[in-house]
Amino acid sequence: MYESILFPTDGSEGADAALSHAEDIAQQYGATLHVLYVAQRDTSSFGMAGEDHETEHETGMTEDHHEGPDTGMTNVAHGDGVSSVEHGQGLTDSVAEVVGDDVSVETEVVTGTPYESILGYAEETDIDLVVMGTHGRTGVDRYLLGSVTEKVVRTSDVPVLTVRMDE
Repeated sequence: MYESILFPTDGSEGADAALSHAEDIAQQYGATLHVLYVAQRDTSSFGMAGEDHETEHETGMTEDHHEGPDTGMTNVAHGDGVSSVEHGQGLTDSVAEVVGDDVSVETEVVTGTPYESILGYAEETDIDLVVMGTHGRTGVDRYLLGSVTEKVVRTSDVPVLTVRMDE
């Protein structure tokens, strides 16, 4: 039934909660687990309460000023000076290491708008199931902040399993 499972991660607790589900399903079906990190290129997709602003330095490097919740999917240079792409590679490699040898794992780091990149990757690699974490926001918070997971659920052509983070 499932040959390819996509696990998009941003390193958040919500993503961590979904990992065991993705790993378990991949193991049960002998599926390949695709671990994807999206380094966000376009910050205009954040809602009003989660505004992001980029500052371009003379060197052409960008720095992100993030005022909303941390999605992990930004082009921020992390505190240790590591770029978001390098951070994403480290994160996807860590997930592959945690999963171990019981499941075939492929890792990928892409740059783009998170939900669009997730959907594009799912289509390009013929994914059968997407497993994603959610923060469990409701009402106005969800509306104002938007949700990568919600956008994927609403627009995906393949089933999406969402796992709510424990409070």
